[in-house]
Amino acid sequence: MNDLQNNNGKLNWKLISMTVLRIAIGWHFLYEGMLKITNPDWSAAYFLNGAVGPFASLFKGMAAHSGMLGTIDFLNEWGLVAIGMSLIIGLFSRWACLGGIVLLGLYYFANPPFIGLGGASTLEGNYLIVNKNLIELIALWVLFLFNDSKVFGIDRFFRK
Repeated sequence: MNDLQNNNGKLNWKLISMTVLRIAIGWHFLYEGMLKITNPDWSAAYFLNGAVGPFASLFKGMAAHSGMLGTIDFLNEWGLVAIGMSLIIGLFSRWACLGGIVLLGLYYFANPPFIGLGGASTLEGNYLIVNKNLIELIALWVLFLFNDSKVFGIDRFFRK
């Protein structure tokens, strides 16, 4: 029996589906990171200054501090790239999932889709509580729990 087959000798579509999901989310992170890195005018300042909700003052304060903003830009750009590459190749995937969860959680709480807040979250559609950041965060949590990269990824060489 190989890794593509389950105990019955049939293709393990659950594992294949989890791997496709991991690679697709990795691509999304990598692409977003590369867009930010290759755009010399990109900064997180616009997003942070547009924050709404209970944590808005925290995010706006980050944007107001130029030294902190430079660090935030760097961590955002290269964090997206590192998480994306890790998910695509399946190396340290569980850590990448956790990093992605933290990053998406920050995006979500900077602009939560709650009634009466308005903000930038309405630019991409009309959401109520659940938006694409929350959905991708939940998908990363599922990937973290299933850890498919132990079968289809570089992590397989480190399994016991």
